[in-house]
Amino acid sequence: SHVGIVILDADKARAFYDNVLAPLGYKRLKDLGDNGSIWGVSAPEFFVLKPANGKPATFANGGTVSFQAPNRTAVAAFHKAALAAGGVDEGAVGPRGWAPNAYAGYARDLDGNKIAAYSFTAD
Repeated sequence: SHVGIVILDADKARAFYDNVLAPLGYKRLKDLGDNGSIWGVSAPEFFVLKPANGKPATFANGGTVSFQAPNRTAVAAFHKAALAAGGVDEGAVGPRGWAPNAYAGYARDLDGNKIAAYSFTAD
């Protein structure tokens, strides 16, 4: 029903993901106080949360959260927004040869989580 990642600072994560997910049509649906927030297109899909067990937040080495983009323009806007919001480039926007019309851009968020946007359209 959803995917979640860990964060260190809820306010910084909100500002980052509000900017990064807007080009994909996601909006923030709910804030969970200092613990995090939830985004989605029309239902909860993506959670950013502080660890429930109270242990330090760490990103997944090799893990990626990839969002569906409506077109290649949205992929580029996602990637540009991620870098403008303080994210780090993890893979330039462009074609990916593993599937027909696969087009993506990768970044790391403020906490080191790897995120991507993919479009499978020809435009």
